[in-house]
Amino acid sequence: LTILAQKPFGKSDETAGLSPLECARMVKPTVLLGLSACRGAFSEDLIREISKYCERPVIYPLSNPISVAECTNKEAIQWSEGRAIFASGSPFQPIEYNGKTYVPSQCNNMYIFPGLGFGAAVSQSKIVSDKMIHAASIAVAEMVTEEESQNGMVFPELNRIREVSQHVALKVALCSVKEGYARNETLKSISDEEEFKGYLLSKTYDPVYVPLVRKEFRHV
Repeated sequence: LTILAQKPFGKSDETAGLSPLECARMVKPTVLLGLSACRGAFSEDLIREISKYCERPVIYPLSNPISVAECTNKEAIQWSEGRAIFASGSPFQPIEYNGKTYVPSQCNNMYIFPGLGFGAAVSQSKIVSDKMIHAASIAVAEMVTEEESQNGMVFPELNRIREVSQHVALKVALCSVKEGYARNETLKSISDEEEFKGYLLSKTYDPVYVPLVRKEFRHV
């Protein structure tokens, strides 16, 4: 982003030297992104403070491994009284809270990169633009089912990663064509989205291996 584009998000240094809790009381954030590799950085007091004024606080302890995660999914859910929107860098197990099962999502670039790269490569895009990356992020969100959302997930189930990647690739390639960066003439000539999708599927590697059969070697 340019300096001008960043200006609306700029803050003064009035929070310099404050603890996370003191900072939260002053600026009232609604999102916590954990990149500190400091276990416990998202304390009970901090999460409860944010939950006072934010109905659905976004809490993402992204540090790996679990031993350095800023908090656990159990802590985030309990301290926010079941209202946190949670995803983490490390995988956590589902938990029960007030009779409801909360299934945590793992926030990982695997949801974006395969489809982004595939869409850019197949479309023979001159560049990977900001809009293509944005299209990839929207595509991942579109793949979250209602059931997954109800269970507290913000990313699709990992066992659907191939389907997710194909959808991301589709949206990225479509964006590349729309922006005029695509150089694949065949793809550019396709106006029907289903046909467009079929073309991408035809270029998808399918890792299917023929079973090996052992035969005893006999020297003649």
